[in-house]
Amino acid sequence: MPGPAKLTQGSTLKHVVYMSATGAFGLMCMFLVDLVDMLFLSMLGEKEAVAAVGFASTIMFFTISLSIAVSIAATALVSKAVGEGSIELAKRRAVNVLAFGILFSSAVVWLLWPKIPHILLSIGATGRTLDLATGYLQILVLGMPAVMIGMIGSGIMRALGDARRAMYATLVGGLVNAVLDPIFIFAFGLGVQGAAIASLIARFSMVAVSYYGVVHIHKMLGEFDLMDFFQDVKPIAWISVPAMLTNMSSPLANAIVMEHTASFGDDAVAAVAVIGRVIPVVFGGIFALSGAVGPILGQNYGAGRFDRMHSVITSAVIYAFGYCLLLCFCLYQMQDWLVSVFHATQGSAELIRFFATFVSFSFFFQSLLFIAIAVFNNLGKPFNSTLLNFGRATIGTWPLITLFSLFMGAEGILFGQAVGSVIFGCLGFYTARNYITELEEKEARDIVSSNHHRYEEIL
Repeated sequence: MPGPAKLTQGSTLKHVVYMSATGAFGLMCMFLVDLVDMLFLSMLGEKEAVAAVGFASTIMFFTISLSIAVSIAATALVSKAVGEGSIELAKRRAVNVLAFGILFSSAVVWLLWPKIPHILLSIGATGRTLDLATGYLQILVLGMPAVMIGMIGSGIMRALGDARRAMYATLVGGLVNAVLDPIFIFAFGLGVQGAAIASLIARFSMVAVSYYGVVHIHKMLGEFDLMDFFQDVKPIAWISVPAMLTNMSSPLANAIVMEHTASFGDDAVAAVAVIGRVIPVVFGGIFALSGAVGPILGQNYGAGRFDRMHSVITSAVIYAFGYCLLLCFCLYQMQDWLVSVFHATQGSAELIRFFATFVSFSFFFQSLLFIAIAVFNNLGKPFNSTLLNFGRATIGTWPLITLFSLFMGAEGILFGQAVGSVIFGCLGFYTARNYITELEEKEARDIVSSNHHRYEEIL
């Protein structure tokens, strides 16, 4: 059985660091497994195989984003119920989010599976690459309900403050994938399809780990009731749908950046591709921040601990500043090694060095945006997160990179992105802090009004 709301007690900084570190480790494991996947397939000596997985990954990013969005709803709803001390409501919300996720992901698979060849063709896959990508994706998409269950299970465990077991689901999935990849690709001679089968099995291993943690350790699944499910669909969708839209903004920003970068030639495109691979590994602790702060805020909001909610925000900023300061210094020191290991040309090397020297610290301001997204997703205004992230991806990207690239060339694209991160990070953080203050003042007014009514009843 779940214990008391442990995130409402103890050091908020300790909670932020622990939840972020475990989340970052799981994310980095996923990114590293993707790199290993590509490495094994490149050993086949068939460029179409690598290209096929590249095309398929674009579609898989979309399906995984949907799973992450529903897991955000699970974390927000369960953590608030736990903070209120209503364990039965938390169990009900947990089983209903899982039911919602299974139904939703199954519907996506049913709609997506027959259209896979047409979708891949529309994004540029042709010939043998199209055939390989279709076979790969048709196997992998079948595992979307498993990914959904695994992500929701991890979200429920984070809502309880059990970030360690939430990390295990991702970690075990990554390890299973890495072990099975060479067996299915080389030993069984299945090539790209072997990589897909290995990934599919890995996703079911995530389900097993999540199920063990949620059901056997925490005993967090209540009995399914259809009327309760229909009652909970609205709050689940209210958080999930904006979170899905929020997740879609990142590929939009990347597409805008890549389109502008292409006009500066292959060296610039290669540099941006290298930076894109470095960012998730170096700044994984920042990307995990939103998922870490969310359950801490949720439990304390449920418990009415606004003092701790303000403290959580401050602790998150301290963590992000320290993390960025350390990792940006390391990145600055390692820039020559990065240029060497990726065999960067002179033009690419200049952009990589510019990013490592001048632009990388802008991720601190991006972390402020992630904190704001956590606030709005978990405290009842998820559409604010969507507006902020789409704002950064559009007016915080396109006009700025266009302007600065006129004066700075390709470096202006990186600098424009950084300026956009500063603007929207500060804007998001300011509005998020004000929103918490508004909630606190509203609760105080409600308490005064309630006491006044009781006094009148006594009289």
